[in-house]
Amino acid sequence: MSELSREIGEIWTRLFDHRPFLNGEIKFMLKEFEEKRGDREVENLFSILENLTDIKDTQVERISKSGKTGLPILSEKLVQGLQLCEEIEKDYCQIQQVCKQKRCANQEKRQKEWDQFIDDMNFKCQRIDNTFEEKEEELRDLYADLNHKLNITDK
Repeated sequence: MSELSREIGEIWTRLFDHRPFLNGEIKFMLKEFEEKRGDREVENLFSILENLTDIKDTQVERISKSGKTGLPILSEKLVQGLQLCEEIEKDYCQIQQVCKQKRCANQEKRQKEWDQFIDDMNFKCQRIDNTFEEKEEELRDLYADLNHKLNITDK
């Protein structure tokens, strides 16, 4: 039984105890940053700090001066651009309105043409029906007359 509990403890240690692995990773990271890289990161940080203080001391005034001279010009150009955009938008709205009016006019014209076409077709159909009825009446009269003549000659 003690051997079984020892084996179970060993299995548990292998599965759930990550200390040996983590210790190896920690040592590797320390070796990587302390031995190989040395003070390179610290030196890089100091050089960055030096560059920033240099920029703060010398460049801020120059940028401020150039901003004071350049920003009004930029603002003026932006106002001009905005005015152009507004004019373009106004022209576009006018064009849209003209197109809408033309569309409405064309639609009314097409509707009138369609109504005229339907009226013409109805008139032509009515004329054909009238002609057909007239011919039918003529044929009835003809056959009635022939029938009457045949009845007279038989007697």
